[in-house]
Amino acid sequence: MKIATWNVNSIKARLPTVIQVLKDIDCDVVCLQEIKCETDAFPYMEIEELGYQIEAHGQKSYNGVAILSRTQIEDVQRGLPGNEDDDQARYIEVLTGGDNPMRVASIYLPNGNPFPGEKFDYKLRWMEHLRNRAKELLSYEEAVVLAGDYNVIPSDEDCWDPNAWKDDALAQPESRAEFQKIQWLGYTEAFATLEGKSHAYTFWDYQRGAWQKDHGIRIDHLLISPEASDRIEKIEIYKTARGLEKPSDHVPVVGTFRD
Repeated sequence: MKIATWNVNSIKARLPTVIQVLKDIDCDVVCLQEIKCETDAFPYMEIEELGYQIEAHGQKSYNGVAILSRTQIEDVQRGLPGNEDDDQARYIEVLTGGDNPMRVASIYLPNGNPFPGEKFDYKLRWMEHLRNRAKELLSYEEAVVLAGDYNVIPSDEDCWDPNAWKDDALAQPESRAEFQKIQWLGYTEAFATLEGKSHAYTFWDYQRGAWQKDHGIRIDHLLISPEASDRIEKIEIYKTARGLEKPSDHVPVVGTFRD
């Protein structure tokens, strides 16, 4: 089973590119973030033609997450449990995978800028709620994949220039600490564990020639439970997507799991 996470930065604005990339990566499950449309406005028909069932959790113009699956989707959870007062569409969770089920979440974690300030405080509160849910999911003893745009640069080696990001919410010690706390529960950060490559990026800004200069950061991650860790075989960053016409500023991260 191949599971991908990808911040598409507006599903409708980039639909031809999204369809091309979905065909290229040929995944069983795809977690999308920043779809930037209301749930009913998602382009279901075009994506369903690729063989996917779809569950989306959107809002007008901002945020929004979705999960595409080639097998039956069950037990859909829209919104982060324990954080019901939050009106931003940032979390959706499903059970999928047929005879070898996996519980998969698509996560669009708050950016947190400007730092310091209320948006950064909101980011940290949201991460605490996520950690609580992640802990609860471990008690299910299922294969769990928490996939998404975490808006966290795990270490200085995950960005092209630490000095350029030292005042950004994505690189603050508090953000990194909350990200590590989820791992300390028993989750594995798949790319760091399987690949361990420094200066491998998933995001390049549209400004200042960042893509052409390879001035990127790694903020899109798969955090996987012990049961999922037992099944993972490889993980890769599909960098090709960033060079396409009208690309997202993020690229997919694809994990391959044994059935």
